[in-house]
Amino acid sequence: MRAGSMRHRCMMQKPERVKNSTAGFDVIWADSGLIWAEITMPTGRIAPVAEQLKGLITAEIRIRPRADAVAGNRLVHTVKGIATTYLIEAALLNNGRDMLRLLCSNVPNP
Repeated sequence: MRAGSMRHRCMMQKPERVKNSTAGFDVIWADSGLIWAEITMPTGRIAPVAEQLKGLITAEIRIRPRADAVAGNRLVHTVKGIATTYLIEAALLNNGRDMLRLLCSNVPNP
């Protein structure tokens, strides 16, 4: 894998449950490390969800293999103060085991 295409600096985050004051749990997103990534194929489509149309933005993000890059975690990419959050839907390892493809959806309001 060539390092030149991995020019986006992203923060990997994982969900953690924290006890709240009502004896329940709140989910917070804890940072688990900075990574270099290649963000490609941003696509958009409109899907009917609960009797209304909802815009879905998806992307394919390529990174080096990591143990914490699993479905349910998320990546935050910040450019000039504007953050874009991607939720990892699937993590696919290639045959050479040197690249991890993350199929992600955009989180509208994290």
